[in-house]
Amino acid sequence: MTNFITGIIGITLVIAFLAFMLIWVPAPPLIIIVCAVMAMLIYDFVQSLRSNGNGR
Repeated sequence: MTNFITGIIGITLVIAFLAFMLIWVPAPPLIIIVCAVMAMLIYDFVQSLRSNGNGR
């Protein structure tokens, strides 16, 4: 449960930071990179929750 709570807090802070950056620099390549990074972040978060801390 701790991993879930800290993960949600971390993802929220990253989204806030990247959204702020995209407001200031609305370049299409940056938008693509941010979307790819967010997809990888969420995928890794889900995988870490599924592994249940087993390190796999």
